[in-house]
Amino acid sequence: MTPRLFELMLKAAGTTVVISVASIGIGLLIGILVCAARLSPRPWLRWPAGLFVSFFRGVPLLVQLLLIYNLLPAIGLTVPSVVAALIGLSLCTAAYQAENLRGGFTSVPRGLLEAADMVGLSPWQQFRRIRAPIALRLTVPALVNEAILILKASSLISVVGVIELTRTAQNLAASTYEPLLFYAVAGGLYLAINWLVAAGGSLAERALRRGRLA
Repeated sequence: MTPRLFELMLKAAGTTVVISVASIGIGLLIGILVCAARLSPRPWLRWPAGLFVSFFRGVPLLVQLLLIYNLLPAIGLTVPSVVAALIGLSLCTAAYQAENLRGGFTSVPRGLLEAADMVGLSPWQQFRRIRAPIALRLTVPALVNEAILILKASSLISVVGVIELTRTAQNLAASTYEPLLFYAVAGGLYLAINWLVAAGGSLAERALRRGRLA
């Protein structure tokens, strides 16, 4: 492999990282809103949120990407393929992150909330001091795992025309007749990126534990 070809692989890996990070961030924001709706006592909020989660968890990501890519022009929205891919990944991960967050909030011990009521903490104080910190500590491993899954799932966005790491490896393997080399390099780059994400998640968990013990 020449330095120029390796540079192309690194550039494609950068594209994968940028799209994945943006999708995870947008998905987290959407997931927070969906989680709040899922936990709401109001049926008109809870039911649509449940349908959202069921759809994006139940339909394969590949199908979601193709639906979004073809739906946007059909309703008069012409966007670059990277935007369609970003929308698809963000909505998909939002559904999973919403359920991860919901699981964290519903796992907060009821006794702590009852004690908070007894000492006169307002709902906002309970959320800020009890519910959110505990839920975050409980959901960090699941959120990190979801980030890794999205990084790997980003290999599917080539179906809508985005040239990311996997598609670059396919193109270079086809042009050089060295598939083993380029797929091995792509696998190594994915492994390195995901190792960094997992290491960051471990650091976040330790920081949260220190905060709890402080």
